[in-house]
Amino acid sequence: MLNWVQKYLLLLYITTLFRIKNDSFKSVNIVLKKHLNDVSWFLTEFFVLLSITKPKYYFAMTLNCVVVDDSAIQRLSIVKLIENHKALNLISEYSSALETKNGLNHHKVDLIFLDIEMPVLNGFELLDVLNNKPQIIFVTGKTEYAFKAFNYDATDFLQKPITRDRFNQAVDKAIEQHKLKLDYTEAEGEHIFVKSNLKKRKVYVKDIKWIEALGDYVKLVTDDTSLVVLSTMKAFEQELPEGRFLRIHKSYIVNLDKVDRFNSKNVEVGSFEIPLSRNKKTLLVDALNNI
Repeated sequence: MLNWVQKYLLLLYITTLFRIKNDSFKSVNIVLKKHLNDVSWFLTEFFVLLSITKPKYYFAMTLNCVVVDDSAIQRLSIVKLIENHKALNLISEYSSALETKNGLNHHKVDLIFLDIEMPVLNGFELLDVLNNKPQIIFVTGKTEYAFKAFNYDATDFLQKPITRDRFNQAVDKAIEQHKLKLDYTEAEGEHIFVKSNLKKRKVYVKDIKWIEALGDYVKLVTDDTSLVVLSTMKAFEQELPEGRFLRIHKSYIVNLDKVDRFNSKNVEVGSFEIPLSRNKKTLLVDALNNI
């Protein structure tokens, strides 16, 4: 089925052809000269349409993904499937849940292909300790985990051995969910989910004032409240949108939109003063000029 955009473009194309068809017996040069306005009209309509719609529907979407499995052979089989799929970009592969947890602190990941039975921490236990989970496609040889997997909001559940068709079906689901997430975020406002006091809480990015280090935790200060979250500063920084936040001190990340004034020692956010590292002042000036 064609969507409304495709139908409209098809209508434009047919209309243009209809305008030209009666001159098909003439030389190419004459036809092109006479109908240059028609061709120009079609191209103008086409690019106007592109400008008022969302680019993600016209250009290929790529999901950054990782593979987690303690079996090197199983990892290799999934990696081959990923490398042959144009919508997937393999960031890394991990042999344990602990290795994965550390790796996710350094990479922006949209999708994890996750084995369940692994030593020390299994796949479910890994998800329990992640603050902001990407989409999950479980990959396992045992069907008895399927029900529990979907309690973890899994995108799909693949049973080994995996066929290419079944793999592609799962990836299609992930792409569709990613599109829905982008649409939802755009409509509702950019936000993140954090776990505080054993509850998942939605926090709108525009409401965050600053983030403060508290040992193994961080304090998230918003316009309305403060939340204490189990996370390192480095891991939490990865969850924030690029270009809108800056780590101005080893213990502070600030929302650039909330900065009122600053000097060589402090940044003022409302009535609060936040320490500014000497080597961060130039970065702060550049960042404020670019927002």
